[in-house]
Amino acid sequence: MRQGDTHRRIPRNATFASAMRVWAVMLVVAAVVAFACLLCGSGEVRLDDAWAALWTDADTPARAIVRELRIPRTIAAFGVGGLLAMSGCLMQVLVRNPLADPYTLGLSGGAAVGALGAMLAGAGAFWIAAGAASGALLACLAVFVLAHRELLSRQRAGQRDDATDLILTGVMLAAGSGAIVSMMLVLAPDRNLRGMLFWMMGDLSGVSWWGLPVLCLLVGLLFVVPLGRQLNLLARGEESASALGVRPGAVKAAIFVVSSIATAVAVTTAGTIGFVGLVVPHALRRVIGNDQRVLVPASAIGGGTLVMIADTASRVVADPIQLPVGAVMAVIGVPTFLFLLARRR
Repeated sequence: MRQGDTHRRIPRNATFASAMRVWAVMLVVAAVVAFACLLCGSGEVRLDDAWAALWTDADTPARAIVRELRIPRTIAAFGVGGLLAMSGCLMQVLVRNPLADPYTLGLSGGAAVGALGAMLAGAGAFWIAAGAASGALLACLAVFVLAHRELLSRQRAGQRDDATDLILTGVMLAAGSGAIVSMMLVLAPDRNLRGMLFWMMGDLSGVSWWGLPVLCLLVGLLFVVPLGRQLNLLARGEESASALGVRPGAVKAAIFVVSSIATAVAVTTAGTIGFVGLVVPHALRRVIGNDQRVLVPASAIGGGTLVMIADTASRVVADPIQLPVGAVMAVIGVPTFLFLLARRR
């Protein structure tokens, strides 16, 4: 029996029911992890004090730390991780390359140039975020202009089955941005250097718009989930997708826009946090399969959970010193990805 026949014989209600079970289990795990993140942190606040701070209105230092610092940071961590994992899953469909991640298009490099430029000028938190958002937007526009044919047309689909031009454009933009960032770090005064390095390695401390990543994640999922069938067909190839009634150019453009905005919001909020968009979709594919209708929301939940764990570890492992979230995520992501590759063989 062919794989396509098996896919067509699965009832829609059965697929939806199994997806709901997967999402429900993952949401329960995410809720447990989020609750643990609120209780764990600096040694200055004991577990019993943090527990009391969640349920009482007493004006104590523990209440201020838990409600004003840990809760916003945990919510932001979940939103950032969800955006990166969702974007990584979409990027792997867009370029049909399992090594694609949210930073393939060079958005993180553009955001880094904008944010570090604002830091170098001595700007405040608002202008740093605005600089990161502007840099990511300019990088997104540059990729779209330079590779618009690869995104919107099928003229080259018959010649090459991968979006080579799109990947090369992103790699070149990332290389150019990396060179500019290196020069900025060399020119930066010592008082700004630590903050610039922390931003580049991922930093969730002092997050201002902590609700924005979660809001963007929900909007992105509401837009992408109805496209699940088209994503499944596009992942098999543009020719077969077009033969089954899918408009590859429109779907690819939608993926590009959603993944670009999601990555821009995540990088603007927390800096560069790698491996989330690469590891999470790969790990979940081995557990729940490659049905994008199930995988994309599951990746969003799994990515959010993983970044919450990494953020808590960054606050606890070397207390009272706080480690960069991106560095902790790399420590988690590298062995995990190598293990997945070893299991695949």
